[in-house]
Amino acid sequence: MTEQPTSHEGRQPRAARPQERTRPRPQTPPRAAGVPAQPSAPGEAIGEPAAGEGAGAPAVARAAAASLPRADSGAGAGAEEGSGTVGRGQRGGGGAAAGAAAGGGGVAAASGGAPAAGGGGGVGTASGGVSVAGGGGAGSGGVSVGGGGAVPDGGAEGGDSLLDPAGAVRREADRLRFVGAATRRIARGIDLDEIVLGLCRATVPTFSDAILVYLRDPLPVGDDRPVDPFVLRLRRTDRLRLTEDGGELSLTAADPDDELDLGPASELCEVRTGGALAEVLRGVRPVFGDSAAARAAFPELLGDNRCVPTGHRAILAPLRGRRRVIGAAVFLRRPDRSPFEPGDLLVAAQLATHTALGIDKAVLYGREAYIADELQRTMLPENLPQPTGVRLASRYLPAAETARVGGDWYDAIPLPGSRVALVVGDVMGHSMTSAAIMGQLRTTAQTLAGLDLPPQEVLHHLDEQAQRLGENRMATCLYAVYDPVAHRITIANAGHPPPVLLHLGGRAEVLRVPPGAPIGVGGVDFEAVELDAPAGATLLLYTDGLVESRMRDVWAGIEQLRERLATTAQLTGPDHSPPLEALCDDVLDMLGPGDRDDDIALLAARFDGIAPSDVAYWFLEPEDAAPGRARRLARRALARWDLEELSDQVELLVSEVVTNAVRYAERPVTLRLLRTDVLRCEVGDDSPQLPRQRRARDTDEGGRGLFLVNRLARRWGATRLSTGKVVWFELST
Repeated sequence: MTEQPTSHEGRQPRAARPQERTRPRPQTPPRAAGVPAQPSAPGEAIGEPAAGEGAGAPAVARAAAASLPRADSGAGAGAEEGSGTVGRGQRGGGGAAAGAAAGGGGVAAASGGAPAAGGGGGVGTASGGVSVAGGGGAGSGGVSVGGGGAVPDGGAEGGDSLLDPAGAVRREADRLRFVGAATRRIARGIDLDEIVLGLCRATVPTFSDAILVYLRDPLPVGDDRPVDPFVLRLRRTDRLRLTEDGGELSLTAADPDDELDLGPASELCEVRTGGALAEVLRGVRPVFGDSAAARAAFPELLGDNRCVPTGHRAILAPLRGRRRVIGAAVFLRRPDRSPFEPGDLLVAAQLATHTALGIDKAVLYGREAYIADELQRTMLPENLPQPTGVRLASRYLPAAETARVGGDWYDAIPLPGSRVALVVGDVMGHSMTSAAIMGQLRTTAQTLAGLDLPPQEVLHHLDEQAQRLGENRMATCLYAVYDPVAHRITIANAGHPPPVLLHLGGRAEVLRVPPGAPIGVGGVDFEAVELDAPAGATLLLYTDGLVESRMRDVWAGIEQLRERLATTAQLTGPDHSPPLEALCDDVLDMLGPGDRDDDIALLAARFDGIAPSDVAYWFLEPEDAAPGRARRLARRALARWDLEELSDQVELLVSEVVTNAVRYAERPVTLRLLRTDVLRCEVGDDSPQLPRQRRARDTDEGGRGLFLVNRLARRWGATRLSTGKVVWFELST
């Protein structure tokens, strides 16, 4: 908090200038007690009452102090000309004592008032007190924030401020600095635990020796109606105790021998409707522990057998958020320390208000972060598939903690023929809108991939879909299809950074693919290229957040990525590829401070491929003899692979599937067997109609083929192609 200079800063107080004569002042109309008067001329202290008022202003107090240098009695009086009695010099009383207690506050108010740090109102005088909590007087005893640290202990300051007005100003400045520092520390927290910890660290030991913070369980969020019953849970407790070695004070956990030990305070407290604790919480204002309301509320909050220090050494402060009370804080002091004063209630109220509002915001932020995380999680694949002949790994990093959602996505989609589609894209922006558009484009890409369209056709339809979503719906995308049997990969690009291929020997190269225009531009063609995908190679697809930032351009980042991959591959030797998961982590580690301005999607694919010796492929004419020929071909292939134990099942299932294909096909039917960790059989024909399993009646002669496939196969399915369909099933080897 920036201190505001008082109107008396740089001047000698009147009490220190005995030669200066006090000039008579014009009489002003009487005003209500506790309401500061307006200054009658520039430089006058705000809050000086008219002559004859019971509570003297700072200038009057200084005049009284100057007129009583040798007085030993507490009843000495001094007044300005024509002002009558100023007040009594008794400590803590009214008159001059109350006026002197307002001396610091009056001086501060003369400069326009020093606002309380962190918001919460300004500082004014009321009946000689200082209001820290934004309006309201402190009563007649002055304000003391407490003992220890930067804020001194003190009793009533009335008499002392008469003799030392400059000291009163310093004390008031210390109090304001404490409140400012405490509220700043509380405001630094972004989540619930940080805010509560900030309150505890700010108040112990400066303001209190121990603190207990209770919060509602569960905490209501925003406008949600709180659940019944009203339950408070002990969220945190901090205390001060003496160490065993040197007697120095340190912050530790609760200790049974500590003087402030409340025993194991109740973890849960149910607030009874109409009870004493409910009344204190409803009143919102902090109360002393020895007040009647607090004495009745403490047993309900802490437990029946718990006690608190006697006297003004405990404060119970409700925590009220924007709409409702969300908890309570208990401040405690040791018996050997000066008790709390009436002004400390205002300090406790200020701290409680800032803490409650911070908790409200933290709970709202937590819910918004949870929604953003859930949205992003559902937009991305929960688990990557395990297609034959390729291993996959992925990473996603949001742009920042405050921007948890974005438009980057990745996907891996199994295709017929043991192929797999690899997709990575980036929608412009980091908002909920970007995430929603990304979800629609990802769903569209999955649908188009299911139709087994070429990569360039997929991008063309994505471009049309982006234009239908609205204007300026721009995105980049890279779509690749890997065939493990042919060891080839087909890639089409729409304005996306090029992929990097890491070979088995450690050489990394940036693949040259046509850049294309971003999705959403419209009226452009996309071009696909087909490249070799050797076994053991690793393809890395990524978004621009990995290679581009304010500190480097995209091509410099791509070159750095290529070098990083080559360096990592050299660590594992020329005959071994680096582990995929470790490779992804190592790639992300190349990001330094300030290098991440955008969210990052990363997809790594390790090509294992399928050896030609593990593939058997035939064409069958659509004739009645085709099922028998298919059984014989399958039997020979299984014998060559030493899988004769599967012959009966394979022959039965192949016969049923081929029979269905021959019934509707007009062109040759394809039959392919693949041996990997499972035995996969694929039958393709030119009919787009997909088979459906149905329950055959007892009198039906057919309709049981897919029923047998479903019962005997490990997995099975049917996929529509642009040229027809493929029906496949798998058996465990």
